[in-house]
Amino acid sequence: MVVSQGRSPSAQETFLQMAQAAGLRSRLLVTVGLLILVRLGIYIPVPGIDRAAFSEFVQSGGAGGVLGFLDIIGGGGLSLVGIFALGILPFINASIIMQLLTAAIPALEDLQKNEGEAGRRKISQVTRYVAFGWTIVQSTMLSCFLLRDFAFDFGVPFVVETVLALTAGSMFVMWVGELITERGLGNGASLLIFLNIVSSLPRVLGETVDLAQTGDRSTIGGIVILFLVFIATIIGIVFVQEGTRRIPIVSARRQVGRKLYLEKSNYLPLRLNQGGVMPIIFASSMLIIPISLVQYIPSEAFTRFMNANFRATSPLYILVYLVMIVFFSYFYASLVVNPEDMSRNLKKMGASIPGIRPGRATTDYISKVLNRLTFLGAIFLGLVAVVPSLVESATRVQTFQGFGATSLLILVGVAIDTAKQIQTYVISQRYEGMVKQ
Repeated sequence: MVVSQGRSPSAQETFLQMAQAAGLRSRLLVTVGLLILVRLGIYIPVPGIDRAAFSEFVQSGGAGGVLGFLDIIGGGGLSLVGIFALGILPFINASIIMQLLTAAIPALEDLQKNEGEAGRRKISQVTRYVAFGWTIVQSTMLSCFLLRDFAFDFGVPFVVETVLALTAGSMFVMWVGELITERGLGNGASLLIFLNIVSSLPRVLGETVDLAQTGDRSTIGGIVILFLVFIATIIGIVFVQEGTRRIPIVSARRQVGRKLYLEKSNYLPLRLNQGGVMPIIFASSMLIIPISLVQYIPSEAFTRFMNANFRATSPLYILVYLVMIVFFSYFYASLVVNPEDMSRNLKKMGASIPGIRPGRATTDYISKVLNRLTFLGAIFLGLVAVVPSLVESATRVQTFQGFGATSLLILVGVAIDTAKQIQTYVISQRYEGMVKQ
């Protein structure tokens, strides 16, 4: 991955191409239309449930706040108990499982690396099957939980009907996400999560304004401090998401006939945060599992332990969260960047890093730089995930409960990635216009 310096399209050029270029405009319309379709499906209810009582339970922080976080990621579909209540989360969990299996099973790793597009399609198909099975598991757990306290109709038929409705809705959302990735703009799964989080912003901001109007001076001060922390977090996320270490590349000289050509100066970009928003999503998804077990393990000692130690501000929760973010940062970086492959490609291109011998020395140098960058990026992700929650607890402003730094990181990261893909389409349209001329 060698990048030459060039001019990025301006905002005016980007919006002009989105309005005039037929290909880009059709992709934009497809994306917007499918997102609206998924959003409308959230309000189609699953029958036989006391939705008002369950919504109040979710909003009050039931189940250790896990349901509140899932409700924000699902755009309110969980508290409404719509057919899209699970949304894209089972597919995200299946992707996590498949990435872990790909790193652990040589056959899957060979299928991903050496079989090209056909291998990736096979892995994608297996991921869909895993997502289907995981959806059945999650929908069954949710149905049993609803059956115990919030269902009007009791018995096996209620569980079967609810599982069928939630599974069908989740599979449809997964298909829409893949359709957006293929024919729209951006990553479909990421955009669906982005839409769901954005949909909760009006409610959160409205509750915050009401709290500021009815609260005392200390409450207003806490809201101001929390907003400043969020703004600082957004600025930090943008800098880290865009931060790269540019390793200079020296290319061999080429001689064509009697002329000697010198290559332009190139560089090898290594991102500070290789995994983007994925490590923090992976860590959050994994932490949901032990907290959810409280509802299904009838042990008072286990319940007391989880309630005391797995709150968002408890030391044990913060420690486990940070360790998992660091682990998944290194894990995802190893999937995205392979120093050995990069060294081999540089050698084939006749390029090298100044002062570093080609081959093993180049691989070790890239690995060393990558490990340092990943560590810095993981520490930043950990701070982003923990600090706003601690500030929220210190200021006692609970209107942002569930909408933490994780949601903020997803919003900023997805917005940056989607904007980059739109810029890529604009640049391709620019070169197509040059060829036609």
